[in-house]
Amino acid sequence: QLQLVESGGGLVQPGGSLRLSCAASGFTLNGYVIGWFRQAPGKEREGVSCITSRGGNTNYGDSGKGRFTISRDSAKNTVYLQINSLKPEDTGIYYCAARRAPLIRACVLKDNGMDYWGKGTLVTVST
Repeated sequence: QLQLVESGGGLVQPGGSLRLSCAASGFTLNGYVIGWFRQAPGKEREGVSCITSRGGNTNYGDSGKGRFTISRDSAKNTVYLQINSLKPEDTGIYYCAARRAPLIRACVLKDNGMDYWGKGTLVTVST
């Protein structure tokens, strides 16, 4: 079964850090652009970060610049999202998604056209 599985979410205090993981099973992430998206309560889903298939290009939404770092480990078939200096407004369900695009050199934070989606991991930032 081809799937993406997110993990690493949880309850954290403001100012804390989390590392989210997006692991693929049934297929290799090589050749896929990976995006992280989040949906806060009562809000539309937004793109927070993406990384090209070889990791040469990354992109971040305004909310994550300077605090989020996306990376990928081909050996582990996993993409990570490191989130530092967490804020209450970072609360939401974080999803990863993959799109087959081995040749593109830059990724954009759009959720249309993704081939696979995970079910999400909940991040709650609260005292």
